[in-house]
Amino acid sequence: MRTTAARSAWRRLEPLHGMIYFVPEAANRYTALGLTGRSGYFASRSAAFGRATADVVIATFYNFCPDLVRRSMATAWDTTTPDQVLQARREAAGEALRRGGLHEVPDLDATLALARRAAEAACDHPQGRPLFAAHATLPWPDDPLLQLWHAQTLLREFRGDGHVATLLAEGVTGVEALVLHAASGDVPTAFLKFSRAWPEEDWTAADERLRARGLLDGDALSTEGKALRQHIEDRTDALAMPAYSALGEDGCERLAELARPFGRRVVEAGLLSIG
Repeated sequence: MRTTAARSAWRRLEPLHGMIYFVPEAANRYTALGLTGRSGYFASRSAAFGRATADVVIATFYNFCPDLVRRSMATAWDTTTPDQVLQARREAAGEALRRGGLHEVPDLDATLALARRAAEAACDHPQGRPLFAAHATLPWPDDPLLQLWHAQTLLREFRGDGHVATLLAEGVTGVEALVLHAASGDVPTAFLKFSRAWPEEDWTAADERLRARGLLDGDALSTEGKALRQHIEDRTDALAMPAYSALGEDGCERLAELARPFGRRVVEAGLLSIG
């Protein structure tokens, strides 16, 4: 089957998961647990590991500046517990999705059936995917809307672990991946620099290494850079196929069709807005 069908299914439903990193419901609950600044993000996404150390987060999240991670995780597990953070994250997801009216979007059951089938198929292939495997051990929620959120969370981390493996295999470091992403024009450089917090000298050094490899042309990707980035995306798509092959091409196309209104509702409700 075509990887493009699977990619479309993932991309259209991804906002349903991604909103958890932006909504105030999450930040407020993490703050109530004593997690301030960026600690809430790192602790909540890594809590499935248990008391994850900063080094585990650095390894599995891949492209964040290690100093930022160490500062953010320094006292996280002195303040709260992984179970409390996981509960707060799930409660925040449910509240935010309902605030956005996601429970009113038609065909929830049909969308969930396909997404969950793909997520459960992914659970047969945890090898080499540590962040996914940690989340796969978490219990499924009872609420169908949260089940859909959990299914997409699993599919996101499954794909993400494959993406990290591909970057590593191609000799692209975390900060270099960010420079390539910025050069593609898909995401503003300023946002990537702020959110990943690499010092300017590290960003500049990465830029110079990529230029030496012939991957940059001015502030944009060179022909070779475009080819490498496309290869990385194609390989990431291929590594995600154990999940989506369970649906077949028709199932992926159907999931993409059903997922579109969910993704649109997340965007229209402002659940991906920063600040």
